[in-house]
Amino acid sequence: MFDHLPRATLATLPTPLEAADRGSADGPRLWIKRDDLTGLGGGGNKARKLEFLCGEALAAQAKALVTVGAAQSNHCRMTAAAGSRLGLEVHLVLSGDAPVRAPTGNQLLSTMFGAQMHYTGAAESHWGELEIAREALTDELAEEGLAPGSIPIGGSTATGAVGYALAFVELIEQCAASGFVPRAVAVTSSSGGTHAGLLAGRAALIATGRLDAATAPDVVAIGVAKGVNLGHPDVAALADDALALMQVDATVDPEDVEVDTRWLGDDYAEPTVAGAAAIDWAARRGGWLMDPTYSGKGFSGMLGQIDEGRWTADDDVVFIHTGGWPALFA
Repeated sequence: MFDHLPRATLATLPTPLEAADRGSADGPRLWIKRDDLTGLGGGGNKARKLEFLCGEALAAQAKALVTVGAAQSNHCRMTAAAGSRLGLEVHLVLSGDAPVRAPTGNQLLSTMFGAQMHYTGAAESHWGELEIAREALTDELAEEGLAPGSIPIGGSTATGAVGYALAFVELIEQCAASGFVPRAVAVTSSSGGTHAGLLAGRAALIATGRLDAATAPDVVAIGVAKGVNLGHPDVAALADDALALMQVDATVDPEDVEVDTRWLGDDYAEPTVAGAAAIDWAARRGGWLMDPTYSGKGFSGMLGQIDEGRWTADDDVVFIHTGGWPALFA
């Protein structure tokens, strides 16, 4: 399903699957899929997407990468790291203004990796404005002959989603080796690509007879951005596009697309009380580092569903830790 696609080797795979504290006697068995340990540039879920996105760019003879994100974007930081690994010039289109003092968190790491920063002054949640700036910069660099590989926010294209279809296959194989099929796989969702990829992987395994549709795990996304909470992008359509790239004759039922919208708080990148509590839970019970924009909010949603009794003590539930720890130092 994957060998025919251009791919750059960037991530350290497979990532570990670790058992976690149940939290309560009647709670499910909880597992953490450590995609914060993908290796590249501090780790995180974007390494999997970038393997296929950069493979596509290199196949097109790109000499530069352009991408876009919030001021403390994990995706931008990891794109910068990918560029340094592959010898490609990297341009990052960011929200907000240039820092008055030295850069911190993800911006510090991005500059260490040699990326060129382009500050737009846009608000972090104004993704449309940021994407327009990315497209304009892409055109400028194309005129300079750099043939840039231009990557939308979060790397959430069909090509990027393929990385998480492969991750789903990896996860199911790890669960089988540990003697269980998970009842659910929970993940944080903002731009929708990771969620779509997991659904594509699930559909592919069912279509190829490697997973029973009756017992296949639910994919539960915790929405941390207004767009995905409102159904943008269309996650099922994005998953279907990924399946087409994988040359798998399958589609995703829109009924299988689940986004829990209750954990966003006031806005994207605005911390929440529940998110802060989840960050403390993860740090004190497992030594896991989560951030207030993505993984902390996502984990708070999964813990909230456990508290509501969605899963029982007989169930196994996996949380995919997508990374984000450098933002803790911003």
